[in-house]
Amino acid sequence: MSDTFTHINADGNAHMVDVTAKSETEREARAEAYVEMAPATLEMIVSGKHHKGDVFATARIAGIMAAKKTSELIPLCHPLMLTKVEVELEAQPQFNRVWITSRCKLSGKTGVEMEALTAASVAALTIYDMCKAVQKDMHITGIRLLEKSGGKSGHFKV
Repeated sequence: MSDTFTHINADGNAHMVDVTAKSETEREARAEAYVEMAPATLEMIVSGKHHKGDVFATARIAGIMAAKKTSELIPLCHPLMLTKVEVELEAQPQFNRVWITSRCKLSGKTGVEMEALTAASVAALTIYDMCKAVQKDMHITGIRLLEKSGGKSGHFKV
């Protein structure tokens, strides 16, 4: 683990890291999030009886769109040319939740961790938004990076 923050310069000011001299490498990151809810809410989603339509399809598209817009949402993130974004959603009725996983990939000079985390987060927020009329006390939990590869810091896996 590094003992310095890369987004803080010598004067203590926030800045965007200069990646000009970095080599392009294949980079990939995976993240996850959970949306915990009542069994009846989950059943409504899974059965397709939600009055707003296909919750999983909408959340998947929202997650993909969010990954592509990460640099517009997180102030010091570089705009990236993503080559792959996946968002998967799995109902886990035994835990009364939806498990969301995301995967982002590119060949570039900086990592895609923030894009993967943003995709999973926004997919979770979309599920909440679509279901809040039915249940307001849902919980979004467990947002975390699962794995990243490529770049100088190498491979990380939970």
